[in-house]
Amino acid sequence: MIESLLAGGVTGLGLFLLVRALFPPRPGLAARLLRLDAATNGADAARPRMLTAEEELSAFRRRLGERLARFYASRGWEARSIKSDLALLGRSFEGFLATKVLLAAFGLLAFPFVAAWLVLTGWGVSLSVPLWSALIFSAVFFFLPDVQVRRDAAARRRDFRHAVGAFLDLVAMNLAGGRGVPEALMLSVSVGGGSDDAHWPMARIREALTNARIVGITPWQALGRLGDEINVDELRDLSAALGLVADDGAKVRSSLAARAATMRRRELAEIEGSAGERSQSMLVAQLLLCAGFVVFITFPAAMKMLGA
Repeated sequence: MIESLLAGGVTGLGLFLLVRALFPPRPGLAARLLRLDAATNGADAARPRMLTAEEELSAFRRRLGERLARFYASRGWEARSIKSDLALLGRSFEGFLATKVLLAAFGLLAFPFVAAWLVLTGWGVSLSVPLWSALIFSAVFFFLPDVQVRRDAAARRRDFRHAVGAFLDLVAMNLAGGRGVPEALMLSVSVGGGSDDAHWPMARIREALTNARIVGITPWQALGRLGDEINVDELRDLSAALGLVADDGAKVRSSLAARAATMRRRELAEIEGSAGERSQSMLVAQLLLCAGFVVFITFPAAMKMLGA
């Protein structure tokens, strides 16, 4: 049965590769636009972004990530959600894809280990159990980076929203001192002492505002672009509000103060909800502990009454 399945799978894979070789897929719209931009600008715009030096990826992993990124671009798969999470964490999309594939390949190594364990324990040499075990391990390892990135990005995005609330208060205070909107934005982000874990949100905002001068866009447009990049709605709303009322300092000041108060109330509600969930979890754990203790106490008497 297993040999027939393997033979059929190999035959089907060979036929699939033959059809793909005879009839190659047409490039998607995204790939065509990238080629058009490359021809217009005289540069290879379809080439994916190089990995940062801090990640210290190996040459093989870098090439694998670049090929996978080109494959995604040719198929028109944007993966906006995971890209925004990676941008917030300061990681590259190419390294993320390479990690997923390498972990999936590592999960396939469970096949010989499970087969050897079955042989040593005397359960017999059956290929079905090691094969399915390897496939399950490979699938789990393939999705592990997604779970980790989304969990870390959710925590970082929550910290970023907290920093945006403080940033709005600082901007409102600077506007109350008679400064203009661009000057108030730059002075508000100057309170961050560096790019460490305590000041990294302010450092990201300061970097976006500094790059706005080089690119030639307004500071609120730079905040909107940063909000789109890291998927923070508060920055997009702030960009839209500043773009509408940037010429009226009083309205800007009152609007920012109201937004900061709303964000603080939202954060307080989230903290209270999280505390309530943890209290319920502790209550359930205590009930389970009490139930186990009751079973431990009553088990000898129950067994004696049953005559065991």
